[in-house]
Amino acid sequence: MRKCLFIIIFLILNMGLVFAEDKPASGELTTKAWIAHGKKDVEATFKYTQECIDLYAKQADKEQASLAALPKNKKEIEAVQALNDVATCYFIQAESLMRQQKMDEAKKIFKLIMDKYAYGQAWDPRGWFWSIRLAAEQSIKKIETGSIEVEQKKKVSQLPTKLVLSDPGKEDFVDYTKYGQFKNIGCKDYQYVVVDQAGLMAAVGEGVYPNSSSVRKDPIFKQVIKDNRLEGDAWDFLYSPDLQAAFVKWTTSSEPQGVRLFCTGLILERAGLITQAIKCYYSIVVHFPASYGWTYWHTPWYVGVAAISKINFLLRRNPQLGYKLEGAEIKIRNGFDNDILNDTAVVNPGKFVKIDLAKEAAKIKPTAESLGIKKKVGKGKVRLVQYDNEDWQLLVEDKPYIIKGITYAPTKVGQSPDEGTLGNWMEEDFNKNGKIDGPYDAFVDKNRNNLQDADELAVGDFKLMQDMGVNTIRLYHHPLKANKELLRNLYRIYGIRVIMGDFLGKYAIGSGASWNPGTDYNNKTHKKNMIESVKNMVNEFKDEPYILFWLLGNENVYGYACNANEQPEVFFKFANEVAKIIKSIDPEHPVAICSGDILYLDKFGKNTPDIDIFGTNAYRGDYGFGAFWGQVKEETGKPAFITEFGCPAYAEGENVDESEELQAQYHLGSWENIQNNMAFSPGAGNALGGVVFEWLDEWWKAYEPAIHDSKGLWAGPFPDGYMHEEWLGMAGQGNGNLSPFLRQLRKAYYMYQKKWK
Repeated sequence: MRKCLFIIIFLILNMGLVFAEDKPASGELTTKAWIAHGKKDVEATFKYTQECIDLYAKQADKEQASLAALPKNKKEIEAVQALNDVATCYFIQAESLMRQQKMDEAKKIFKLIMDKYAYGQAWDPRGWFWSIRLAAEQSIKKIETGSIEVEQKKKVSQLPTKLVLSDPGKEDFVDYTKYGQFKNIGCKDYQYVVVDQAGLMAAVGEGVYPNSSSVRKDPIFKQVIKDNRLEGDAWDFLYSPDLQAAFVKWTTSSEPQGVRLFCTGLILERAGLITQAIKCYYSIVVHFPASYGWTYWHTPWYVGVAAISKINFLLRRNPQLGYKLEGAEIKIRNGFDNDILNDTAVVNPGKFVKIDLAKEAAKIKPTAESLGIKKKVGKGKVRLVQYDNEDWQLLVEDKPYIIKGITYAPTKVGQSPDEGTLGNWMEEDFNKNGKIDGPYDAFVDKNRNNLQDADELAVGDFKLMQDMGVNTIRLYHHPLKANKELLRNLYRIYGIRVIMGDFLGKYAIGSGASWNPGTDYNNKTHKKNMIESVKNMVNEFKDEPYILFWLLGNENVYGYACNANEQPEVFFKFANEVAKIIKSIDPEHPVAICSGDILYLDKFGKNTPDIDIFGTNAYRGDYGFGAFWGQVKEETGKPAFITEFGCPAYAEGENVDESEELQAQYHLGSWENIQNNMAFSPGAGNALGGVVFEWLDEWWKAYEPAIHDSKGLWAGPFPDGYMHEEWLGMAGQGNGNLSPFLRQLRKAYYMYQKKWK
């Protein structure tokens, strides 16, 4: 949670200063209210919530009145702090009343939130905001129906409008040297100077810079204007099935050129106009390579770097086009932090080269046998090798090991760590048959009728994951106790190993710190506690046969309940100190880190010589992870893997079948990108694999753990533009009635079964 602020009010009366008593910030009171509510301290809950309401209600009313729609990004949301905190405090009061079975009083407050504070949003410490109005609606439904069941609508998708361009351009792959001059290629002073504007416009066609204006001559433009189909913000159109309106909206939008072109490219791609999409993306590389946009969290997103990745993805997916983009690279110097003012772009736009598919296929690829070994890391059964061509492999018992991993945390519907009700899946036996529920008693609901039919026998998650091709799961040794015998069976019977982790103070786990302000990596007591936590983990598990390697942290650099984002060098130096301690106890297994995408990657590279593998949680889109692998290679020289990636099986406006297909395609693009960067492949050669997030939908992620919530929690590169955090599973739990046993396997499960087996 954000640091508490204190406001001193200065009143000028009769030429003198009168100092009013300090009043606590609304955020401070809200934090205290959540803590009291979590402890079920009703008196303190109402004390803090009412104090916040009394002090800030007038300001909240003003902020609500100033808004015409729900704020969309972190910066806009935080600009109405009083509104958010007052609405949250009312919500906490209503939730407390529900706990006390005072349903009428609770309902009254929920309705007040919906009527007065519809644009208030509450901060989830996992990293996003959620709509308090929507949560209030759900709570009222629960009060009125007395049921936890929610009907999962099988939506009928709106058919997309067909997009046909009246001016698709004269060239599919534009030769820019005919229309201008490239200057300072490979330098920070790169530029492309247009000499023949008319010729370039004719070559690229409509929607592609510098030919955006011709869209207005397209009959589509006139039609969507006539039909009034352009109402709303451009971002509301990005994933719209009305591709015609979306194309017109974005090509004529006021967004920065690079962002506008990228989003236009996405729309062209969805319309099946692949060559025009490629032209759109490449125009960014040529004209606006240093352009950037802002993410939901108001962090910079470098559009040109993403555009190159998109082009390479589309050319791989469409080999019939017969081209590759050779030599294109945009390096953002100083681009691993959130300060754009010190960034410079070093640009090589590359060029499109026609390829002979038969010759490409016939090329002899290097192999481990044909190359010498440049470097060995580790002496045990699990170790790393780097070959003479600088490619990396993970070896287990001298055989190459690709991490085909998944996060496994099967949570029973209704349980939530936020409410202190999360059980330990390694011990739960709800049907009292002497077997652990998820691993051994889960069954596949093949016909999706939310019943266990006679032919739907218990098979267990471990067997289902084995059949999927999983060879690794990712676990943390705390806060819940690990069942070592269960994990031994996981390895002995099903051949699945474990990446065992310690949070290293993230979420204040293991450090002894309170959530607010969280773990301080300068604090001697916190560091001592974390080192002790890691030592306990290594000593307890180092001789277990299922251990693959150790993993430190979980995107600590994002800073929730720790200060790694404020002092990344201090954090990485401490992580390296911990890695050395691990190796002094257990030289048999490598040590990896779990970071947050590539934030502070340069500082990681300079401060962690004893961490063997760079791992990160990354959600970048259906084309994979883009320049990630090359950036890790250049900045660190280490092998890498994706510690967490995934996509929801829910998309607004799509039916169940289509949503699952979109999820599967997203995962396919992610895994193909990982494959393309493994040893002896065309890419960077340092990819060791990845960990899918996750095995099973977790219903608690969007606050109400008894409801399978479909609201988008934050904007991002997903099929409908939003992360639906409760729908990330390779398997769903149906309507929740037979949780924790029922599994509905999704298309992504079967996609991985083909790729991994």
